[in-house]
Amino acid sequence: MRTNFRKVAAVLLVCAALLGADGQAEELILSDDFEREESQEISDEVGNGWETNSANRAAGEKQADLRDGALHVRMHEKADHSVSVTHAVEFRNGSVELRFRLDHEKDSLRINFADLDYKKVHAGHLFQAIISPKGIDLVDLAGGIMSLETRQAKLDGSLSKEAARAIVKKATTSIEAPVEVGVWHQIKLSISDETLVVELEGTTLGEASFPSIAHPTKRKLRLGIQREAVIDDVKVFRGAD
Repeated sequence: MRTNFRKVAAVLLVCAALLGADGQAEELILSDDFEREESQEISDEVGNGWETNSANRAAGEKQADLRDGALHVRMHEKADHSVSVTHAVEFRNGSVELRFRLDHEKDSLRINFADLDYKKVHAGHLFQAIISPKGIDLVDLAGGIMSLETRQAKLDGSLSKEAARAIVKKATTSIEAPVEVGVWHQIKLSISDETLVVELEGTTLGEASFPSIAHPTKRKLRLGIQREAVIDDVKVFRGAD
């Protein structure tokens, strides 16, 4: 019997993709290639369980557009906040991967992990990766600027701007990354207990460790866009606890 080595290789690649860094099987809990059409072009209609903040942050203007098999996001001039495209997820350990493109030097994409049931932080913010042409920042939000105590001090003026910047800097791990504008990139964020590992184009660039990464449940994935970004092929995997 002749063996089709290409088919065998393909199966092995799929199996490898479903294994976490520790070799344990991961469960695919979200997959979206955005290959669909909207019924209208007036307001956001991403579909497949995605929500946006355009209604209350951009006076209902359209900021997310399904076009050419990808999600095109652009901040509207009326927006008073970066665009947030969110999806419910639930996992402790696991990974998020997606393709993205930034077309301008000032563009950025934030992959944010949140738990709205966690009341010790503002809006459930746990941690995030900020991707821009300057590099990638891995940021502890729950242990930094988004803790309720720190945020309240900032709002009431008892925390100076210099002190706030120092808190953000202490909570940030910066990684050099070749994020070229106008080019599609593949990023993967892998979470294992307190450690967050970032890969770009299949190459591990660095990692960060802080307690918020080990928060028992990440319940919401937020894609935050400052200015513009194009996103495709989002996958979220739940790993073994």
